[in-house]
Amino acid sequence: MSTIKTQDGTQLYYKDWGSGKPVLFSHGWPLDADMWDSQLNFLAERGWRAIAFDRRGFGRSDQPWVGHDYDTFASDINDLITALDLQDVTLVGFSMGGGDVTRYIGRYGSDRVAGLVLLGAVTPIFGKTDDHPQGVEHSVFAGIKSGLLADRPQFLHDFWTPFYGLNAGQTVSEGILTQSSSIALLASLKGTLDCVTAFAETDFRPDVAKVDVPTLVIHGSNDQIVPFEATGKLSAEMIAGAELKIYDNAPHGFAVTHQDQLNNDLLAFLESH
Repeated sequence: MSTIKTQDGTQLYYKDWGSGKPVLFSHGWPLDADMWDSQLNFLAERGWRAIAFDRRGFGRSDQPWVGHDYDTFASDINDLITALDLQDVTLVGFSMGGGDVTRYIGRYGSDRVAGLVLLGAVTPIFGKTDDHPQGVEHSVFAGIKSGLLADRPQFLHDFWTPFYGLNAGQTVSEGILTQSSSIALLASLKGTLDCVTAFAETDFRPDVAKVDVPTLVIHGSNDQIVPFEATGKLSAEMIAGAELKIYDNAPHGFAVTHQDQLNNDLLAFLESH
């Protein structure tokens, strides 16, 4: 397996397909790098170097007890970019992964970064605050944590319905649902819980303000997990020159339901800068 060791000794697994200009993918919660296989294969076949890693606590990476916070996630990405000596890399983050690639730019700058893609991302701020009243109520996040603690397999089984929009006209195969739960159950329970706290409570607005590279924001208009009006709409407004694509009636998990559209939009963006 391809792995690196981060500054605190945590081993991170990554897949590195193809050759050419690099594209680094950060996955959403509670998945791992396997969620990107279609995108990685599509881009690698077209002359790009497509890289995706398992976040600490998830997939084939180590399961440390601590470090499930965005400063550490950004540090892990920095360690991976440094270890692979990536230059002119386009960062792609889905859902909570949009937070760590944006925090990476906020903390480490964009000297090595050619572009940024935010897909259904939790940026610029996900949870409700006094100055972000449209954010998600914190009781929702508390409910997620209690559901995970009570019966994680059943909670996840039920979670895929809004995630993939199965209650709003979308369809995915039984295989996708089985794979999604299998991936999620590989993760440490501690990491899964701590990440809910991290994406519920982290304010990325200072990081978004530092984004100075070409940016593509894609969001589903019917995202029941990370509502567009509270997140993607604001990111696109905050980042100068950002391109915004709204997928009509698309759910949070549009990397599956709108796979071909996403692949082609990613390729077009990569080829444009």
